[in-house]
Order: sequence, then C-alpha cells, then structure tokens
Amino acid sequence: MRAFALGAALLLSACAQDDGSAPPDPAMVARGAPLYMTHCASCHGTRLEGEPDWRIRNRDGRLPAPPHDASGHTWHHPDAQLLAITRDGLVPPHAPPGYRSNMPAFRGVLTDDEIRAVLAYIRSHWPPEVLAARAEMLRGRSR
Repeated sequence: MRAFALGAALLLSACAQDDGSAPPDPAMVARGAPLYMTHCASCHGTRLEGEPDWRIRNRDGRLPAPPHDASGHTWHHPDAQLLAITRDGLVPPHAPPGYRSNMPAFRGVLTDDEIRAVLAYIRSHWPPEVLAARAEMLRGRSR
C-alpha cells in the first residue's frame, strides 16, 4: 500500500504543471549559463539587458533584441512559447504573418533540453515578485 501511495504521488507530481513561480533547478541554470553566453548574449546582453531602445524599430523596421531580465516581457510568456520561439524563430503563430525579426531559429543548433536550460538561466535572474506575477498571469491564461 505504501508503494502504491508513493507511486501515485510521483505520478501526480509528474503530471502537475509548473506554474512558473518556483526558482529553476540550479543544475539547469548552471548548464544554461554558458549556452546563453555563447548563443544569446551577443544580442540580448551579458546581463540580459537587451539592446538599447528595444521598443523602437530600427531603420529596417525590425525591433532590437529585448531584455530577458525583469524589465522586459520575456516573463510574460509561457515556457512552451519561449521554447518554440527560440527553436523556430519569431514566426507565426508567435508573430503576425510577414513579421520580420532578427531572432534566428536555433533548431539544429540547440536541442530542446539545451533551450530549456537557457530558459532556466534567464528565469534565475527574475526576482521573486516577478516569478509570482508570472505564475498568476499564467494561471489566468489556463482558465
């Protein structure tokens, strides 16, 4: 009976969706840090600060790279969407048809697990109040 209870608890915890309020796993953060520095920091900044004037379009009509720290909007998006944007680029359904972006697709460069590690590294920089606000926002979307 005890083994059944333990198995049921493990199954329920595996099925539970992370609401985004908990700090990320330190091992994932450690794995993601060098990946971020290698593949993301040149545009999004070594301190996740993004490019200057990231909300103002460049002459080519494209927006500069946004920050991934708490001042940006990355935390407004579910992890699945962030993974898809990183893997496939900023294309529909995550951008309007015809939208032009400098965000490259990392499919074939990073695995999904590596992208998750990068996202853990980014998330590790968000203060508790941002994690709580994100959790509340994501709960609201799932209703």
